[in-house]
Amino acid sequence: MNKAQQHSTRAIVNLKTSHTSQTSVHSINAFADQGYLNTEDCPQLEQVAERFSVAITPQMLDLIDPANPNDPIAKQFVPNVLELQNHNDELRDPIGDTQHSPVTGIVHRYPDRLLLTPVRVCPVYCRFCFRREHVGNNADAMLSSDELQAALNYIREHDEVWEVILSGGDPLLMSPRRLQEIVTALENIRHVKVIRIHTRVPVVDPTRISRQLIKVLKCSKAVYVVLHSNHPNELSANAQKACAMLVENGIPMLSQTVLLKGINDNPVTLEALMRTLVENRIKPYYLHHADRARGTSHFRTTIKEGQELLRELHGKVSGLCQPEYVLDIPGGAGKVPIGPNWLTANNDNGYTATDYNGCQHDYKDQYTDTCKTTLD
Repeated sequence: MNKAQQHSTRAIVNLKTSHTSQTSVHSINAFADQGYLNTEDCPQLEQVAERFSVAITPQMLDLIDPANPNDPIAKQFVPNVLELQNHNDELRDPIGDTQHSPVTGIVHRYPDRLLLTPVRVCPVYCRFCFRREHVGNNADAMLSSDELQAALNYIREHDEVWEVILSGGDPLLMSPRRLQEIVTALENIRHVKVIRIHTRVPVVDPTRISRQLIKVLKCSKAVYVVLHSNHPNELSANAQKACAMLVENGIPMLSQTVLLKGINDNPVTLEALMRTLVENRIKPYYLHHADRARGTSHFRTTIKEGQELLRELHGKVSGLCQPEYVLDIPGGAGKVPIGPNWLTANNDNGYTATDYNGCQHDYKDQYTDTCKTTLD
C-alpha cells in the first residue's frame, strides 16, 4: 500500500465522508478514472503519491470545473508531475518544527504559545503543504495515549503557555469523543487561556460541523477556529452554512491563506476571497508566503509580488479584510511580517508616508518651531 492510500482505521479518527453521492479520492488511479488526470501522466504521478499523501473530498471534487484547465480547486489538490522537481533551497521541514519539538506532538517555538498536534492525517492533502512529508501515514496517524499524556504534561509543566494551537493534520478529523478529551484536559490547565484550532474541515467536509462538535468546542476557555481557505470558490453554500453554525454558537473564526501562484496571486481573486470571508464573519488573519517545502516551487510567488498585491488590496477594502502577510523563516526562526512598507525615514529627522494611491507625504513626530502661545 502506498502513502497515497494509507489512512487511519482507528475509531478516534473518522476519515469517512458523510457525503453519499461519491467517495473521497485517495489514489492516482481514482483521479484518472474520474477524469481529473491524463492517464499518460499516471506513472510519474504514482511517484508523487509515493512521496506525498493524496486525498480530496467529494465536496471539493464537486467544486472543480472540468472545463477549466486552471481550476483553482484542482490546482490545490490534484497531484502534478511538477511535484517531482526538488530545488536545493527546499526542505523536508521548511519551518523547522522538529528542532522546536521537546516531546512528540508539541512544537514550542514562542514562549507563550505552542502547537499540539494530536493527529497527522487530513481530509484533503494540499499539494503545497509545508508538512507534506509528515502527514498522511497510517503508522502514526494519531498520538498514542502515552504520547498525548506526555504532551499534555509538558503543557501543564510550562506555565508560560497562554495559548495552545491544535494543528496537525486536521484536528477536526478526530471523533468528538477524542476531541472532547483534549479540550477538557486543556480547559483544566489554569494557565492555558486560549485554545486555537487550525482546520480546513468547514470548507472541505462541512457536514462534520455538527451540533455534537459545537458542544465540544463550547468550553470555559476562549476557543478560536482558524479556517484555511485560499480561493473564494472554496466557500460553497454548505461551507458558509458550516461556518455560520460555529459563529452563531459563539465560536469566533479567523482565516489563514497561502499566497499561491496561479491560484490567488491576483488582486481580483484576493479581494473576493477576503470580502467573502468577512461577509461570513471570518476575520482574515494571515496571508502566508508559500513555504519552501520540497516539490512546491511551482506554487511560490516572489515576496515583491506579494507585497504589491497587499499594497493594492489596502486601497480597495476595509481593514477588516486585510490579513498580515508573513514569512515563516526557513529553518525555524519563526514568522515575520513582510507586508509593504508605508513609512520610511527621511533626511529631515522625519518620515515619508505613502498613501494607497502612491502619493507621498512628510510627517514629523514633533513640531520644530518654538511655541509662542500659552494656554490659560
